[in-house]
Amino acid sequence: MTYAIRAQGLAKLYHIGQQQEQARYTTLRDTLAGAFRRPFGRRRGPAQELWALNGVSFDVRPGEVVGIIGRNGAGKSTLLKVLSRITDPSRGRAELYGRVASLLEVGTGFHPELTGRENVFLNGAILGMRRREIERNFDEIVAFAEVEKFIDTPVKFYSSGMYVRLAFAVAAHLNPEILIVDEVLAVGDARFQKKCLNKMQDVGQQGRTVLFVSHSMQAILRMCERTILLDAGTVLDDGPSQKVINTYLGRDFGAMGQRVWADAARAPGGEVARLRAVRVRDEDGTTTDAVDIRRPVRLEMEFEVLQDGYVLLPHFKLANEDNVRLFTTVDTDPQWRRRPRPCGRYVSVVTVPGNLLAEGTIFVDAAMTTLDPQITQFYERDVTAFQVFDRLEDDTARGDWTGTLPGVLRPRLDWSTTYSQV
Repeated sequence: MTYAIRAQGLAKLYHIGQQQEQARYTTLRDTLAGAFRRPFGRRRGPAQELWALNGVSFDVRPGEVVGIIGRNGAGKSTLLKVLSRITDPSRGRAELYGRVASLLEVGTGFHPELTGRENVFLNGAILGMRRREIERNFDEIVAFAEVEKFIDTPVKFYSSGMYVRLAFAVAAHLNPEILIVDEVLAVGDARFQKKCLNKMQDVGQQGRTVLFVSHSMQAILRMCERTILLDAGTVLDDGPSQKVINTYLGRDFGAMGQRVWADAARAPGGEVARLRAVRVRDEDGTTTDAVDIRRPVRLEMEFEVLQDGYVLLPHFKLANEDNVRLFTTVDTDPQWRRRPRPCGRYVSVVTVPGNLLAEGTIFVDAAMTTLDPQITQFYERDVTAFQVFDRLEDDTARGDWTGTLPGVLRPRLDWSTTYSQV
């Protein structure tokens, strides 16, 4: 069997609190400054060991698009840096068969003093492309990145969005056999993110290999048939994306249908409001991760108001596993509409009626915005999720049909028929 990537027992050890020696040239000024600082430097305690990766093994076949997920600190970015040969593993071995293009952070591989045009040719040369090959793809790269007006401007003057657009366009269009992409796409706007996801799907369909790290479970489900879950530097699960995501959500949230921040210091929020919990409940009020398509489902947001005097808009956004936005629902409770809220703890609840959502996985974003001025206090993507299931009984929208019913919503609507005998 042929492979594009083989990782065998990869491990990476960092010593926390110990200054890492860097292989670089030092100037006389560096030497004198270091000698001056040394007597006055703080005493460091004993270094602590941190295994960012510890025995990671997996194989990827050519043409696979594989997602990598996990909580912050799970080892995702470290793994990609090892595979991209940015850092060496402490032990283990990684084999990559083919030309590799990596996009791990904004402006990866770009020289800030060079123009966008010069950086395109520089990156192509690093990838081993001939100048004629780069020229053949140049117009398509610039058009995709939407930086035509600035292509001859030094990239140090680019915004982060322009950086990302050009960097991704270069990585995706210069025909690498292996494309490695980190969460950096989150810097771009929603339209560009969708454009990038479509391009990565095209890359996979052309028989090239993609490793994609993301915190968006919707994007992972759309892009990847297979997903690897990392936890504390080890592979916790590896298999079909839906199965692995269920493992991740259940492990991370305690239950797929809820997310709770018991520690207020770690709860997301701004100066005015802080999110404490999001729950999915059935019509009996029980927290759940699976809802009968015929029954209503309640979405509950628990939050704290830290400063008086602000009008707040709690809202939920729902999407399916294809990253299609179903709808956004904003709190319209007349008790608090247009009223400044005093400090305290609140629970806002919205009910989604039965026979509205189609079966499948529903992902929930939770957000809070102040009005006048409009300031986002928190926006938690994929904060929780739940499954909608159809028991194939006759009081749903499917009637007597047992096959697939496409569509993101499945309302049970009233039909009527008028008959007259000819």
